[in-house]
Amino acid sequence: MYFFRKKDPNRPNNINLKIMHFINALAISVFLAGIIYKLIQWLAK
Repeated sequence: MYFFRKKDPNRPNNINLKIMHFINALAISVFLAGIIYKLIQWLAK
């Protein structure tokens, strides 16, 4: 699988890729936080 591969030493370090992964993780976190908030709000009714 892709997640368990070793890092390729020949691949260049790209700051844009790191920023993209950070924004992607942030978006997923905010989405999950919103789902949890709505679920708690719905259960507390």
